[in-house]
Amino acid sequence: MSNPFDEKSTGLTISNLEILPGKRVKSHLGVVQGSTVRAKHAGKDILAGLKNIVGGELKGYTELLQEAREEATERMVQQAKSVGANAILNVRYTTTSITMGAAEILAYGTAVILE
Repeated sequence: MSNPFDEKSTGLTISNLEILPGKRVKSHLGVVQGSTVRAKHAGKDILAGLKNIVGGELKGYTELLQEAREEATERMVQQAKSVGANAILNVRYTTTSITMGAAEILAYGTAVILE
C-alpha cells in the first residue's frame, strides 16, 4: 500500500518521531493541525449492524476513517506549508464523537524547518 503523504508527494517530511536521526531542527514554527468531521452513511450503518451479529471487519467504517485521516492530514500539511515548514514532527491523530453518528478526526504535529 502506497503512502499518500510521503515526502515526494507532499514536499514535507512527516514523522511521528520527535527527533529525526541525522537531522537537526533549525526552527520551531509551532503546532499545526487539520481536522474533518464525518458522518456515517445510513446504508453502511445498517450493514455494519448486521456485521456486528456475525463478527468481522466493518469495511465501510474502515474506509470512512481512512478517508477522514487522509483529509485531516492533507489539511495539516497545507497549514504547515503556509507557515514555511519543511517537516512536521511528532504527528498524532485523535478521534472525537461530535454527535450520534458523526466523528471528528484531528491530525496534529509540530511544524519545523529541518537542516
